[in-house]
Amino acid sequence: MKLNIAYPPSGAQKGIEIDDEKKLRQFFDKQISHEISGDILGDNWKGYIMKIMGGNDKQGFPMMQGVLTNTRVRLLLGADHQCYRSRRPGDRRRKSVRGCIVGPDISALHLVIVKKGPEDIEGLTDKNIPNRLGPKRASKIRKLFNLTPKDDVRKYVIRRTVPARDAVETDKIKKKASKAKSKAPKIQRLVTPRTLQHKRQLMADKRHRRLHTKELAAEYARLVAQRSEHSRSSRRSHSKKEEEPTTAKTAAPAKTDSKAAKPAAAPAKTAAPAKAAAPAKTDSKPAAAPAKTAAPAKAAAPAKAAAPAKTDSKPAAAAPAKTAAPAKAAAPAKTESKPAAAPAKAASKPAAKK
Repeated sequence: MKLNIAYPPSGAQKGIEIDDEKKLRQFFDKQISHEISGDILGDNWKGYIMKIMGGNDKQGFPMMQGVLTNTRVRLLLGADHQCYRSRRPGDRRRKSVRGCIVGPDISALHLVIVKKGPEDIEGLTDKNIPNRLGPKRASKIRKLFNLTPKDDVRKYVIRRTVPARDAVETDKIKKKASKAKSKAPKIQRLVTPRTLQHKRQLMADKRHRRLHTKELAAEYARLVAQRSEHSRSSRRSHSKKEEEPTTAKTAAPAKTDSKAAKPAAAPAKTAAPAKAAAPAKTDSKPAAAPAKTAAPAKAAAPAKAAAPAKTDSKPAAAAPAKTAAPAKAAAPAKTESKPAAAPAKAASKPAAKK
């Protein structure tokens, strides 16, 4: 079995091959995240404490945390599981994995030193391997070098050197020679005057957009109010035009009422038939001249002329129903005067014969 031991403070790693069964039995039946004493590896490892982080079997299938077995199993794995990288959203596959318990089938076991012993291990704790790349974020650079906000972070960026390269010419590749140079990462979340100006510009644009939308809303409200007032006025004018014919129709009966009122007053004037009594005077005169004749008996004819009084009553009763009827009521007045004159002539003729 091969043991891959890492020491995070120095960044160094070291691999050890172990064929002794007595030493390997100390690892069997141990699970991932269990801690093991380094004394089983030799006297140099006294005081060291190591932690199991994982491993793989002879066929390369990895150990999976949570699978409590020392054999290989097939599990349906998705994006939320270990030992599988999904290619599509919701993709799941059935994969073979090794349990989290260390067994004889494990070919490589990964260990991490949790506690260092008194002695250094050659090639592991006696050397320091610097990080190839330093921190890239501005806050992490400040934290690494304990900087204040007033310090310029750009002066503390960790640069790496790229060695010079000789020219290479082959049938397929042709590369020119290059000089040695250094590279530095682009600092993220770095606040500069340019970024502050950009932020102010964005805020100003947002403010202008807000004011512009308010102006547009006010203009739209004004237009809506104008159109509603126009439609309201048009409805009023239309309703007035519709009311004018109806008022004209209703005003016509008012005129007929006035006419009806006049005929109603007309009968008072038609009371003139009372003048029909004048024939009585004419009757009296001839009656006085010929005293001998019996003309007075015939003079009683004017009494029949009283019949027009009945005609007067009929128009008066019909006047409320028909307004034109009172106009005909004037005719009987003339008829009364004629019969009254006729008896006078008749009375004069007999008198002449005698």
